[in-house]
Amino acid sequence: MTEVAFHFNATDKLEYACRLLRKAVANSAQVVVTGGDHQLNALDAALWSFHPTSFVPHCVYEDKEHALTHSPVVLVKDTALPDALPHHHVLLNLGNDLVKGFEAFERIIEIVTHDEEDKSCARVRWKHYADRGYPLQRHDLSAKPASP
Repeated sequence: MTEVAFHFNATDKLEYACRLLRKAVANSAQVVVTGGDHQLNALDAALWSFHPTSFVPHCVYEDKEHALTHSPVVLVKDTALPDALPHHHVLLNLGNDLVKGFEAFERIIEIVTHDEEDKSCARVRWKHYADRGYPLQRHDLSAKPASP
């Protein structure tokens, strides 16, 4: 069954996502990232310049098949996941909506900021997962040092 982890109280969703993705790739994880167009365009740009001595290899779902199969991080600009994703290890949701097709993944990570709308939408997603019996983990980022 899919495991769901909520990372609450992120001060900057994109910056935290970059650090999380860098760590995931260093640990050989494969990640699909979902969110709105604006979020994923900003994340795409941030991943190119996030850290001067490390690069997080990634592509957008619309890229050529070769890029999709060789990129550990795939950015998908939709809440309904396409059937032909190259991997189903980790799903990182940056958006406010539940991702259709999340059940195909081993693990889901939801990043939630201090923003009231973001928290409210996260509560709806939490309830959805809990009502269906998915194992939930809560990580309070305000109680941790800055790096994942």
